[in-house]
Amino acid sequence: MGLLPLRFIKLNGGLLKVKKKFLNQLILSLLIGSTGIMSLIPPVHAQQKAAKLSFQQKEELYNLLKQGQSYIDTGDLTNALNIYRQASVIDSDNARIFSGMGYLYASNGDYSSAAREYQKAVSLDPNNSDFFGALGYSLAQSGNDHEAINAYNRAVSLAPKNAEYHLALGVLLLRNEQYEAVERHYHQVIAIKGDNEIAYDMMATSFYHQGRIEDAIALLTEAISKFPHNRDLQVKLATAYFQQGNPAEGLKKLESVSYNNLSDINVILKMGMLYEQNEDFDKALSTYERAFRVDSSSVLAIGSVARILEKQENYIMAIVAYRQFIELAPKNPYGYHRLGVMLQSRGRNDEAKEMLKKAQEIYSTRGNTVAIQEIDRVLQ
Repeated sequence: MGLLPLRFIKLNGGLLKVKKKFLNQLILSLLIGSTGIMSLIPPVHAQQKAAKLSFQQKEELYNLLKQGQSYIDTGDLTNALNIYRQASVIDSDNARIFSGMGYLYASNGDYSSAAREYQKAVSLDPNNSDFFGALGYSLAQSGNDHEAINAYNRAVSLAPKNAEYHLALGVLLLRNEQYEAVERHYHQVIAIKGDNEIAYDMMATSFYHQGRIEDAIALLTEAISKFPHNRDLQVKLATAYFQQGNPAEGLKKLESVSYNNLSDINVILKMGMLYEQNEDFDKALSTYERAFRVDSSSVLAIGSVARILEKQENYIMAIVAYRQFIELAPKNPYGYHRLGVMLQSRGRNDEAKEMLKKAQEIYSTRGNTVAIQEIDRVLQ
């Protein structure tokens, strides 16, 4: 399922900003301090493991985990991971050690390895909802939605009152167009936690994807009455009105959101996209410029500024903006491509050729033959 135009909902690898509470729980479970080494052993195996490990092994394991926690406290996750690997050799049946390794891999952005370690953890402790939740998160971040859904389903079955698992599962199901299931989990979240901004966001997006625009508008209106300071919901309501074919109401809602008081670049960018969609290029440009002031490292913001300047035939400023784009994204062919076209329009043919050739070079590594042919036509 493709994302909605204007990024109606945040699904970028982020699962609707689902809290990583389970990660905190996992790392807290690894704290040993005065609780002793047996706190790391699942209760069902405690007596068995106590008999299996010698006193020397217990002492070594305790010291390793204590050292690992020290590394975690100082943010040295690489050395912490090495310590936990050593610990897993000593106690290969300890699910919490593998879950700790999964947490460390995930913290470093290596979600495939994190999922592998969490798989070991759940195989050793198949009734731990935290481990299944962490496994689902890691699989989702790795792009394995099918297995992530299975993991979250198991987490929900073990902890049916955990709203976060229902939310994460709902978002994954939304991403896979299983709309009836999304609605079930939405109602579960509302039943557990009452009003929840993320749940409203998820359900409104589901309505939007199904073409149920009136339902999306009604739900977003209700959500905004409950969460009047959520600017993102207000921008999404404006988006829904545009989609409904009611641009006047969409613009009215958009005007009620003052981007000067916003600090969330994603919300500001969505506003700019709506103005651009409505061909109000002056407001689109000022909004994108505001986004770039909020985050001067945003490739999307400066690229949008450059695009609008080009549409307005302000080629000198467009050239400046595309150069900024290239500085931020030197491996993105789009900046070289458009800069080359702009330079050519100004009669700066040698510079234009250099930029266009660079764009072709990057396009060729990506197998984008259409763009390569387009540049060939420009160079003729």
